[in-house]
Amino acid sequence: MSRARNHLRAALSLAAASARGVTTQVAAQRGLSAWPVPQEPSMEYQDAVRMLNTLQTNAGYLEQVKRQRGDPQTQLEAMELYLARSGLQVEDLDRLNIIHVTGTKGKGSTCAFTECILRSYGLKTGFFSSPHLVQVRERIRINGQPISPELFTKYFWRLYHRLEETKDGSCVSMPPYFRFLTLMAFHVFLQEKVDLAVVEVGIGGAYDCTNIIRKPVVCGVSSLGIDHTSLLGDTVEKIAWQKGGIFKRGVPAFTVLQPEGPLAVLRDRAQQISVPGSRHPGRGSCGSCPWHPCSSPHPTCGSGFGTRSGRAGHRCCGAGPLPGTWTARTPPAACRLAYAGSDRRCRAERGRA
Repeated sequence: MSRARNHLRAALSLAAASARGVTTQVAAQRGLSAWPVPQEPSMEYQDAVRMLNTLQTNAGYLEQVKRQRGDPQTQLEAMELYLARSGLQVEDLDRLNIIHVTGTKGKGSTCAFTECILRSYGLKTGFFSSPHLVQVRERIRINGQPISPELFTKYFWRLYHRLEETKDGSCVSMPPYFRFLTLMAFHVFLQEKVDLAVVEVGIGGAYDCTNIIRKPVVCGVSSLGIDHTSLLGDTVEKIAWQKGGIFKRGVPAFTVLQPEGPLAVLRDRAQQISVPGSRHPGRGSCGSCPWHPCSSPHPTCGSGFGTRSGRAGHRCCGAGPLPGTWTARTPPAACRLAYAGSDRRCRAERGRA
């Protein structure tokens, strides 16, 4: 047993050395020559996870960005280059019907509610979020479930080998950890043919690597606060400017209730590019908002739409059994995002029919 374990460790050491650009000759000088270099690394799931963990961490990447203080736009350009090297173009992402969500507090739960609502009405969903709690597969989900170890392994090595094959002297062979998983999520969602994909921003919005998405079906902003000040700014207004960077011309955008300062920034961002936006009206205002109760048909595709609560019945505003401000903001915001996303998808499908 120990001999087999030693064999595996040696093979992984060689693979990791190769991934870092170390030649086999140098690896041999380090005492690794007893084991031949495999043509391909082992396809076992744990091997894929170990190789993923050799990539630059998100924390390390953020420290690098802070030190360099270059043009943040280059971060998006680098991501587009990685996307092209992986075999996709930005235009390919337009087929994913993406719901793009940013914020400081509640963006993860808003995404989770949105995905759950869409899935409950028979749509095949993709969901990309971070961080994970137990296993990295949690970050990429299909129909609410982390992708299987087999799917993770398949898509990981497919992407990894593609990036290795397309490297040259002018570029870094492998993206950092978070960027790699973002690329992998796009490949998974396209290949698995999801109906809609909910994508959670990593940090900020304007220069986050997820923001190579150019045609989401709808954008959302959860509660704003102070976070990552060294990158995003030291006031909520500056941070709001960064978060509003995910808005796209002509694409609906929604925000939960915000303080007037950051709300004004979001409004200005939206107006500059003609975004049809809206602020979430809050609890108890169902009569004035366009959300549809579950018992009413979706106006475009004919399905019922909304969320159910024991106290609120078939109402979307105030849905969910949890008390407090979180309940007043997150589930209703998710309902609006899901409604807008599915509505635009249905219209697009009818246009292609």
